[in-house]
Amino acid sequence: MDHTESLKNLVLAPYIIKATALIGKSRNVGGNQFRHAIATLGILLDYKYFDNYVLLKASVIHDLFEDIPETNEYEIRSIDYEADMVVDLVLEVTRPEGMPKVEYLKRILEHGSVNAKILKSADRISNLTDLHRAQYSRKVMSEYLDMTEEWVLPMAESVNPDMAIELGDLIRKRREQVNILKYPGLLQL
Repeated sequence: MDHTESLKNLVLAPYIIKATALIGKSRNVGGNQFRHAIATLGILLDYKYFDNYVLLKASVIHDLFEDIPETNEYEIRSIDYEADMVVDLVLEVTRPEGMPKVEYLKRILEHGSVNAKILKSADRISNLTDLHRAQYSRKVMSEYLDMTEEWVLPMAESVNPDMAIELGDLIRKRREQVNILKYPGLLQL
């Protein structure tokens, strides 16, 4: 079965319906978490993960438990035959309340599944695409870019070199835009 045929068999609507709960969750960059979830799905499709239904379904609800804690996990687990795997992946990339972000990212880098690393990489590509100086201070942006470079970039390198290239490009462009170069020579690459 080719990729086009594979996508025809993807049943995503029940997950999108659950993800609409994110419409009410705004983002500092504008828009809402639902749009971010759909953008993350789009990134995975752009990288041709057509056959990985669990990954695609999880991308649509990857922030649901974190942003809408009252979400009924068992309702989602009953959606379809892959729902348990989808929820398990979403929980793997959900930062537990109170866990420092660096510890969370380190856990995924060192112990995460391949799907978790792919999903986190796509999520971060979406976040960096939306990261603009108008919404965040130089300090916040610099810390976010440093964290991405230290923890998420190695994830991408381990699972998809093309995603790693895009992440590296986004890091450099964002540093250039806010003049917060960690290594000034990087712009000359």
